[in-house]
Amino acid sequence: MKTTGEAQENTATPAASPAFVTTRWSVVLSAGGEESPEAARALEHLCRAYWFPLYAHVRRLGNQPADAEDLTQAFFAKLLEKDWLASANRERGRFRTFLLGAFKHFLANEWDKARAQKRGGRVQIIPLDAPAGETRLRHEPATSTTPDREFDRRWALAVLETVLSRLENEYRESGKSKLFDQLKVTIGGDRSEIHYAELGRLLSMSEGSVRVAAHRLRQRYRELLRAEIAQTVATEQEVEDELRYLFAALSG
Repeated sequence: MKTTGEAQENTATPAASPAFVTTRWSVVLSAGGEESPEAARALEHLCRAYWFPLYAHVRRLGNQPADAEDLTQAFFAKLLEKDWLASANRERGRFRTFLLGAFKHFLANEWDKARAQKRGGRVQIIPLDAPAGETRLRHEPATSTTPDREFDRRWALAVLETVLSRLENEYRESGKSKLFDQLKVTIGGDRSEIHYAELGRLLSMSEGSVRVAAHRLRQRYRELLRAEIAQTVATEQEVEDELRYLFAALSG
């Protein structure tokens, strides 16, 4: 879901994050090459959430689905080793930037090794839903943009999908599934096209109550979006820049 309008509203109300140093990417960076179960778990979580942009990137380079899956898995196997965590410490900055740079390095230097590993047995480090990934790729429009720009666009989409999934889970766990299903259309797009009175009839709520509920939904979405972005950058100051960059990638 593209939410350019939400980007503008979100960046207008930055929130402080006193516990920023405990976010996932900053935990990985602070560990460097040292043994740290917390850093390893944080990096694995990030890889699980953002495998698809890498998979799509290597498919864009001309690899078949099975080869793309094997190369992505072999990359994650290397990435989760201690010496690769040390390289993350030297790179600093955004996880998105580090990940693509490390993947390019891997493809340039480990391609033959990865193919040899495939012949010896498939590596399964991060669970990839390759069939679902192929379905997503088939539904994407043709593009003439560079593979790097496409990676950033898919990364931005992955961020929004992760945030929307977290928001949906919160509403379902609190017994508000129907409310979420009806109001999720209010998160992005042109709000002038939202028919609050009709939503009220569907939810057996007044129009005013629906507007308040929709406002709270969007507010929580913005909070989760900032929190998710914070997980992938090194400092609090980078959150706003990353938000702007990712929404520009969606619109470009």
